[in-house]
Amino acid sequence: MVESAAEALYGLIHARYIITARGLNAMADKFRKTEFGRCPRVYCNGQGCLPVGLSDVPGHSTVKLYCPKCEDIYYPRNKYHGNMDGAYFGTTFAHLFMMTFPGLRPVKPTDKYVPKAFGFRIHPSAWGSTADDNNNGGNAGGSSRRQAVGGGGGGGGGANGITAAAAAAVVNSIKRDHDEAGELQKRDKKGQSAKKM
Repeated sequence: MVESAAEALYGLIHARYIITARGLNAMADKFRKTEFGRCPRVYCNGQGCLPVGLSDVPGHSTVKLYCPKCEDIYYPRNKYHGNMDGAYFGTTFAHLFMMTFPGLRPVKPTDKYVPKAFGFRIHPSAWGSTADDNNNGGNAGGSSRRQAVGGGGGGGGGANGITAAAAAAVVNSIKRDHDEAGELQKRDKKGQSAKKM
């Protein structure tokens, strides 16, 4: 009991210390050495992260990693960090750190992943779901309109795969292009045979 209370007290003192001038400078050295870990997002190119809490109240959640490049939070890979209370770093530190050291603030990424199927960008409407889909648990009502293609089983289209309608549209487009190419080849052959005569 005493040990856990002492740990909580030390953690809250730590949360106050790291937002002082000395604490921020000490954390800047650790940030430069990427001691807190790197962002797992591909387009952040291994950007160093900062520890952040989701709450200033102890026991609410464990510490997370804040990436100043994509401005998102992630679970830490280090098991030791994963068991540490987020209140020991607080909600303020990471953002105050970036305001204090603007030279360490990275440039926002310009690249963004674009989902594609058969080489074509997927239209945002293909991911949408209707209220009926949500209420009926996807295709429970027997509707095949939103049945997922390549989605790994049950449920509606959603994030599991492209919708049947989107897949059908892509297939029809490919067939139409193939048919047009065939017609052009036939015309070319007829034109060449007419020139020979």
